[in-house]
Amino acid sequence: MFIGVPKEIKDHEYRVGITPAGVHTLVQHGHDVVVESRAGASVGFTDADYAAAGARIGSQRDVWQADMVVKVKELQPPEYPLQRRGQVLFTYLHLAPDPQLLEAMLAAGTIGIAYETVTDAAGRLPLLAPMSRIAGKLAVQSGAWALQMTNGGSGVLLGGVPGVPPARVVVIGAGTSGRNAVRVAVGMGAEVAVLDVDTATLAHIEDQYGNRVRTCYSQALTLAQQVAEADLVIGATLTPGKLAPKLIDRALLRRMRPGSAFVDISIDQGGIAETSRPTSHTDPTYVEEGVIHYCVPNMPAAVARTATLALTQATIGYVLDLADKGYKRALMEDAGLCNGLQICAGHVTHAGLAQDIGRPCLAPDLALRELRSA
Repeated sequence: MFIGVPKEIKDHEYRVGITPAGVHTLVQHGHDVVVESRAGASVGFTDADYAAAGARIGSQRDVWQADMVVKVKELQPPEYPLQRRGQVLFTYLHLAPDPQLLEAMLAAGTIGIAYETVTDAAGRLPLLAPMSRIAGKLAVQSGAWALQMTNGGSGVLLGGVPGVPPARVVVIGAGTSGRNAVRVAVGMGAEVAVLDVDTATLAHIEDQYGNRVRTCYSQALTLAQQVAEADLVIGATLTPGKLAPKLIDRALLRRMRPGSAFVDISIDQGGIAETSRPTSHTDPTYVEEGVIHYCVPNMPAAVARTATLALTQATIGYVLDLADKGYKRALMEDAGLCNGLQICAGHVTHAGLAQDIGRPCLAPDLALRELRSA
């Protein structure tokens, strides 16, 4: 298979879809890989490294001639015209909150396989988990930064000092990103509360941290009480492929002390607050109702080398499977990989996405059959 690896163009996005080691594996299996010049330069992978691994170094146009394009982030508007019917795009997609991208992919007839909804045999999200771990850890660092008065915050130190209590950190959602946020917040000495609807997960957190973390079953009144008293709130909910639930409204934000901080990890899927909107690493924060909002969709790009290595070691097996078997066979033989198929032949093929955007859902096997007969 002809595989293309482009240079990412999203704001301050330095990650790359395949490392030289991954290229070497693909080439050893007989595949042709073209990597856009300087695609990995920011994370320490030079064009010479890729060439030594067996890749061809090319232009953006060369890369987008490939049968399968392996990226990190969703297409940006300048990339919309580069896709074509029958081309596989393997990357994070986050289509539910981005109707412009959705329409562009449907019109192009691209085969969109989203990292964030691929599942393993246990129903876990193996391609989302590495970035969720990183985002969870970064969320606390970013929140601590936002709380500094020089950044518009209330001037609260997360760990406090003798005689002065630590900051109150509330984590909404105890999935992978939420648990990692809890871990870092506890390590920094904050007073931590975590909310979730999965009592088994909450019990596990309590067993792990004892009285250092307050666990709360997430209901509207409980959530409102915890948020109103927080110095830092971290949104970390996830329903794969679907929009994040809106759990925080303006009225609740107004109850928080001015200068408090809110980091919305869920912004990739629309965010959990009425006031959430995507920002960027160039301009990461804004203030609504007196609360500093940090809503950067590609948080792991801040630690792009770590993030690239963590992501690509998770994705390369799937890339190899798609290339070795061909995407149709690979998708039909692996139900977990097929859960990642969100767009195919101009149809929405993921039920959760279809429900959120109000479109019909075509079963993946039917969409693949239609593409084959076109």
